[in-house]
Amino acid sequence: MTLQSGYSSPESYCSNPLTVDLKPQPDRCTFSLILRLENTETPCGQVSTLLSFSGPGTDMSFASFVQAHAAHADWRVALAQSQRQVQTQIAARAAQQGESAPFTLGWCYLSDYYAPAAEAILDELRLRLPGVAWVGTVGVGVAASGVEYIDEPALVLMVAPLPRESFRLFSGLQPLPAASSGFMAHTALVHAEGSTPDLQELLHELSSRTGTGYLFGGLSSARNRPLHMADGVFTGGLSGVAFGPEVGLISRVTQGCQPIGPSRNITKAERNFVVSLDGKPALDCMLQDLGLDRDLSDHELTQALSTTLVGLITATEDVPTRPGQFGADTVVRHLVGVDRQHQVLAIAEQIEHGMRLAFCTRNAEAAQLDLVRIATEIRDELESGAARHMAGAVYVSCSGRGGPHFGARHAELQVVRNALGDVPLVGFFAGGEIARHHLYGYTGVLTVFTTPG
Repeated sequence: MTLQSGYSSPESYCSNPLTVDLKPQPDRCTFSLILRLENTETPCGQVSTLLSFSGPGTDMSFASFVQAHAAHADWRVALAQSQRQVQTQIAARAAQQGESAPFTLGWCYLSDYYAPAAEAILDELRLRLPGVAWVGTVGVGVAASGVEYIDEPALVLMVAPLPRESFRLFSGLQPLPAASSGFMAHTALVHAEGSTPDLQELLHELSSRTGTGYLFGGLSSARNRPLHMADGVFTGGLSGVAFGPEVGLISRVTQGCQPIGPSRNITKAERNFVVSLDGKPALDCMLQDLGLDRDLSDHELTQALSTTLVGLITATEDVPTRPGQFGADTVVRHLVGVDRQHQVLAIAEQIEHGMRLAFCTRNAEAAQLDLVRIATEIRDELESGAARHMAGAVYVSCSGRGGPHFGARHAELQVVRNALGDVPLVGFFAGGEIARHHLYGYTGVLTVFTTPG
């Protein structure tokens, strides 16, 4: 059964800076074990899978997450292979440690080839892994540690042994509980459908219900059936899982575009129409920043607009991390039209008072450098601070990124793995990325869950 409902809007609170670093409660040590089962032959064909545990030391951890993935034309084969590998690793952990913490929370990301079977897949996961609460969504691609499946039938799974009292699933049927319930949400993973009315307002309201104001996640990007899961399959709205203060995590946003001109003040605008920048006609400013003549033909102008984006900067503290780069609060939007007579630009976003604007283009080299930067920052923060290590990670990347944009198959996820190591990781390629209360485009949102070392 598909539930035609998403998250309902609640009350308000406040938001904090983009970087979140929440301390977890003490737990046990970790281990490193990588089991690769590449291109496994089955009676139904070839399945590609990988499963990993990760962490310093040699003992298996009660806190490490478990990841698996598989690709096959038949979702049943891919799911069975992934479940088998998860169960094998859970059994190996139990054999090594004896009594182990139960796995309680699971992620399931499906490529849109499997979207029609979402209910059957969720039923099977519940049957084979009882006691696990599942969240997830669909995308044109899914990802695991070092691996991308783009435009092919595949799924990725990850399970975590979090205390049951440390998280709560939410959806339209199961709203996020109020603080008076005894559970205080500090941050939340969100999956949503992009066509949801007033989605940006819903994100603001959900952000206000968390102690940090920090959300992370993304929009489904299915070409056939957009949906998301939170112990049910939903179309429309949003759903996900909120985490309490005992769940440690570090999250960063990586930009995929590079400014090609200065940051300009929007001095006159109406709705999504930009009339003037720095007191000058908006079209004149764009042509100046792009190095184009004012008398270029309509065709040449259209060509220029097709490769030009705008970065909208709303926060005065959004300082670039490096010269020539956007800060984390910059949201990138498309130029959707131009009025040559009145020199007005139309962009795919409502303009707010005090916004600044910079013209930009997608840049694969800049995107790779910035991705390395945020992954390295996370690793360095863990190594330099209190004794903590990575237990698992979620990476949500724009559907316009991935290997094709980075130059080779799996290239984007291999950049992440090279910087972080073989931490269990799952993710998907989204129709929009969520961080804090912002909805981004052409970015990646990397979130690492931590446990004490």
